[in-house]
Amino acid sequence: MDLPIVGKVQDLVQKRVTNEKKSLYARRSRSFIGNLFYYLLLFSLSFVFLYPLLYMISQSLMRPSDVADATIQWIPKQFELNNYVEAFKAINYWNGLLNSIWISLGSAILQIISCSFIGYGFARYKFPLKGLWLALVVFTFLVPPTTIVVPLYIFYSDLGWIDTLFPFIFPSAMGFGLKGALFVLIFMQFYRGLPKVMEEAARIDGAGAFRTYWTIMFPLAKPAMVVVFLFSVVWHWNDVFQPNMYLLLPEFFNLAQNLATFNGNANAEGLDQVARQVAQGEAIGFAPTLMNQIMAAVMLTILPILILYLFVQRAFVQGIERSGIAGE
Repeated sequence: MDLPIVGKVQDLVQKRVTNEKKSLYARRSRSFIGNLFYYLLLFSLSFVFLYPLLYMISQSLMRPSDVADATIQWIPKQFELNNYVEAFKAINYWNGLLNSIWISLGSAILQIISCSFIGYGFARYKFPLKGLWLALVVFTFLVPPTTIVVPLYIFYSDLGWIDTLFPFIFPSAMGFGLKGALFVLIFMQFYRGLPKVMEEAARIDGAGAFRTYWTIMFPLAKPAMVVVFLFSVVWHWNDVFQPNMYLLLPEFFNLAQNLATFNGNANAEGLDQVARQVAQGEAIGFAPTLMNQIMAAVMLTILPILILYLFVQRAFVQGIERSGIAGE
């Protein structure tokens, strides 16, 4: 082969290698810039959500003098773990925890069963006035609970259900309860995404409508169950409005009620202490409220929910993704 031809071939190969390297560098640069923007966005969003939690933890470890000191923002001069001990006693933690578990878990399990059954009926069957009934379900979701609390209280009072769990358990078993309409819509959307061939095969094998639902379709709805379970538990756990209406005796209070009561008492006690310190001329550097103990009580209240989410977060994300899939 002639040397000029060999030189041209080598030049072409060298140019091609150079172009490929430039293209690779360009792709890596674009990938790096994209990843950098992605992580900056995630960091910004996570900071928005983590800031209140970090602030709460910081405040719960401070002494009253540290809370009142404007020079102390995050790290206290001395960590005060006794705040958690005092808050634990003040909110009657074990009794409130047990009541919260009964209300939250009982309502969540019953809502999974009842709302799944109702959602399956709306998703798979045609019946008279189906559109009207579905519109009524949506309407119950749009109506504020405060507008019907008086007739509900009278109804439960006539049944003798005040200071019992029935005002929470009975509506949940009937597919209503707190945010029950939303859970019906979640299950309905999920069942619409499942293929109909499974039900057709079950009918060929002689299974009836209820058996098909209970043995085949209901077990497939685990992703939607996780979503509904976590939402129901969290909303019942944090709810104060309905428990304040139906639970009047302190021994039946859940953690959210005990926290609200402690918050009011702590603020009143803090103001009394300030008044006494002012009378003695020692009010400088004294916190007007027991914010450190209040924050410790909040941490103790939300701790079970945080632990629960750590165990179910992956299944929860998968359930959110699968609840909106399109079916046949």
